[in-house]
Amino acid sequence: MTLPVRKAGVPHHLAVVMDGNGRWAKQRYLPRLAGHRQGLEKLRELVRWCSETGVQVLTVFTFSSENWSRPADEVSGLMGLLGRALEREVAELERAGVRLHFPGDRQALSPELQQRLVQAEQQTAGNRRLVLNVCFNYGGRWDVVQAAQQLAARGEPITEAALSGAMALAHVGDPDLLIRTGGEQRLSNFLLWQSAYSELYFSEALWPAFERQEFDQALAAFARRERRFGLISEQMAEQRSEPVQPLRAVA
Repeated sequence: MTLPVRKAGVPHHLAVVMDGNGRWAKQRYLPRLAGHRQGLEKLRELVRWCSETGVQVLTVFTFSSENWSRPADEVSGLMGLLGRALEREVAELERAGVRLHFPGDRQALSPELQQRLVQAEQQTAGNRRLVLNVCFNYGGRWDVVQAAQQLAARGEPITEAALSGAMALAHVGDPDLLIRTGGEQRLSNFLLWQSAYSELYFSEALWPAFERQEFDQALAAFARRERRFGLISEQMAEQRSEPVQPLRAVA
């Protein structure tokens, strides 16, 4: 499979908090679930944009650990929406070369839904064009706790490297750019460990109304930033003068 060419300044790993579905629906006097359905359509577009620009890992926040406290009909509707999306989307994603992962706590999900998630991951396991992490029933604090519990159960020392290796997104590197739509400017318990050095971009657009133009603007803003990781500008300039390593396929 031919991998996309990643342009200079394009993030390897993009994370997105897809916020604003309910408010988008409310503005149109529609039920909240209609906003979530439209948000799923926008996610389909985002996957295409990432493939076209050369983003190799996309991680999206679809259902947080805190979302269980929402009205029961909305929670039930979101579970049903995930099930239907798995039925109709997995085959198309497989053809597009997308590899699926579902980071999150699956214990609260129905056995049938858990099995569907496993099947989707297995069905797309050989794909290399784009890794799509769909974080469902995920929380950043949960992720740190479950990683520490894994290490403790194995009797391993709890170090930064060991924790990183036990995280739910250990199969990919940390996000380079994190976009949040909907006008809010917070992480909301998303990728707390992994986003320590991520560049942040906040959009006023509600998620279903987030368009390609603003996606491109977010990538352009990312390209203009100097990511120093604790170093100074002169040290970064020295690193940039070294030969650039060729782009590798994602695992």
